[in-house]
This record gives sequence, structure tokens and C-alpha cells, in this order.
Amino acid sequence: MALTFELDPTFDPSVRDGIAALWADVSNAGGAVGFVPPVTAEDVRPELVKHLVAMAEERTRLLVGYDEDGTIAATAFLTHNAHRLMRHWLWIYTVMVHPRHQGRGYGRDLMAAAADAARTIDGIEAIRLTCRGGTGADRFYGACGYKEVGRVPGAIRVAEGDDRDDVIMLLPLR
Repeated sequence: MALTFELDPTFDPSVRDGIAALWADVSNAGGAVGFVPPVTAEDVRPELVKHLVAMAEERTRLLVGYDEDGTIAATAFLTHNAHRLMRHWLWIYTVMVHPRHQGRGYGRDLMAAAADAARTIDGIEAIRLTCRGGTGADRFYGACGYKEVGRVPGAIRVAEGDDRDDVIMLLPLR
């Protein structure tokens, strides 16, 4: 069964807790979403609060994917570019699909839903993201139509002696 996507859901405690749990589960499964395992929902909550502040300030929009049980199974945050000369594209952050749903095409569905959502925002012509090298994420995003436009070698330090490239990717929407 496919996920059901919602842009800008009503943000209540169940959504907050669902995203925090998803973020912890994805991190603990090895997902490259800003943390190194082990983490708890409480560990990720401060980062989630930063996204929520941006949402309250209308700088960020939330895309949520719900599974057949109504549980949050996927997320992406679409963030407007604040630089006045770069407002024609936006960032996508914290792209996650719950590990129990991976391998079903839900990641591609999430990225397609994010592109569709971005197309509804006036003036947006592209989506930009960065991902951690060495995880295969760049191949995944490439399969979703993104093109690598830059790479900063060793920019991400996962652990002492484990530096990864920061891969910059772009999806034109026109």
C-alpha cells in the first residue's frame, strides 16, 4: 500500500512525537539525517524544534507521509532560501522513510511528492539538497532526477577518522 502525503499538516503533539520517533528510528538504522546512533527521540527533539521555529516563521514547510495505519512513515522539510538572489529555489532537509518501509519505493514517492509540493510554491524553479557521501544517498537522489552539482571532500565528520563528502544535488522543476 502506498503512503498518503500531506503538506503542512496540523502540527499537534502526535505529529511532533511521530516525527521525533521516526527521526530516532532512521538515525539508529544508520540513516544519514544529522545524528550518529544511538539516539532517542529526546536527543533529536532540539533539532526538530529548530524546524518547528522555521515553520512558525513560514520559512519551512513540512511534508509528511502516513502509512496505512496513519503512522508517520516519512518526512521532508522544504525550506525557502533566505538570500534575496536565490529565492527561486528551495532546500529539502531531513528526508526520511522509516526503516520498516524501505525497499518499497516509498523514498521515491516521497521525493516525487516533495517535487510536486515545491511546484505549488510561487517562483520556485528547483530543489537543492546535500547528502552524506559514502551512504549511497547520492545514487538514490540521482535515480529521483537530482544531479550532482558539487562535492566538498571530507566536510562531514561522522567519527574520528571517518570523514565523508558533502554532496550537493539539484533538481530543476521546469
